[in-house]
Amino acid sequence: MAATEFDTTLPSIRQIQNWIKQKAAVEFKLMTGDLITGKVFWQDGNCVCILDGNNEQIIVYKLAIAYMKLRHEAA
Repeated sequence: MAATEFDTTLPSIRQIQNWIKQKAAVEFKLMTGDLITGKVFWQDGNCVCILDGNNEQIIVYKLAIAYMKLRHEAA
């Protein structure tokens, strides 16, 4: 299977799909050290689209992501 195919059996793909459905706030740390926060809008085999706080779309190549996690807002 090519790396660019969208394999919905992978746990990471399913987790991101859950975040999309939940409209959860997430944090993406990139390999460059940059931090992107927002809500995942969509994903495909290569990229993830994140809506930032201004509802602007940021498209990130999955290979550029060091980690991703739910963002816990301070109460």
